[in-house]
Amino acid sequence: MTSTSEPLALGVDIGGSKIAAGVVAADGTIVDEIRRPTPGADVTQTADAIIGVARDLMSRHSVGVVGIGAAGWINSDRSTVVFSPHLAWRGEPLRESLTTSLDVPVYVDNDANATAWAEYRFGAAQGSRVALCVTLGTGIGGGIIADGQIFRGAFGLAGEWGHMRVVPGGRRCACGNRGCWEQYASGRALARDARDVAETSPVTAQGLLAVVDGVPSALTGPLVTQAAAANDPTAMEIVNDAGHWLGQGIADICAILDPDIVVVGGGVAEVGSLILDPARAAFGHALTGRGFRPEPPIVGARLGSAAGLVGAADLARSSL
Repeated sequence: MTSTSEPLALGVDIGGSKIAAGVVAADGTIVDEIRRPTPGADVTQTADAIIGVARDLMSRHSVGVVGIGAAGWINSDRSTVVFSPHLAWRGEPLRESLTTSLDVPVYVDNDANATAWAEYRFGAAQGSRVALCVTLGTGIGGGIIADGQIFRGAFGLAGEWGHMRVVPGGRRCACGNRGCWEQYASGRALARDARDVAETSPVTAQGLLAVVDGVPSALTGPLVTQAAAANDPTAMEIVNDAGHWLGQGIADICAILDPDIVVVGGGVAEVGSLILDPARAAFGHALTGRGFRPEPPIVGARLGSAAGLVGAADLARSSL
């Protein structure tokens, strides 16, 4: 067991494809960390995976509270996952079931809220009055920090701008609508575009296909971002297109919320300027009142892929 004078909290970030869990000190430092795939198609398996990583870390560290950042819509009292587009949760009483299994207090929030909170407390949004966080993972999530508080809306569901419809009648989304923003600027969008290119023009996508033994269906968002970072021209073009969609959507959000900073996090954002530069360019052309108003900077998340678990842990500690 690790002994420390600082209170330790355990944060668990549950995304559409992975679970990241870590023991976090009061200053945001990660003491220990585990990452595992998310068995998202089955509620019981997802719960077992969360409990498994939590118990693993709790066996090595003295933890007083567990914070969960869940990829889904969390009700206003932050106990139930009302709906998750990418996981099997439907009205899932997550806080109750995990508290019973882990025998410590459990705090539940949306994963993007947790990321936004971490960036506000320890990262790129420190000192901001109104900070927006856009998380690019399997889908697109969002968090709003206003005057030092997470803005959750009347029913706890604010910030779900991945499901703004940007293309009427466009691509079908897991939420049930068509043309949602996350169908054009997320990890899932990158994978879909890469598969489309590979199937229609294998020569153009030969670099990507070489990674998956010539099987287009095996292409994933992380593989596309890795290829883009390695200067594969097709992957870079796909990421560039997603960046333009990202900038367009951010401009729409800023027209409503008028933030002083926009922080972009999540796995897809780890390619940095490859997606942020086209996003900034598109944002500059689409922002309403451009040239006559302050434009918030669009920056990468300083805490990277660890932001979600750090924020979940810090929110849980604060809840005590």
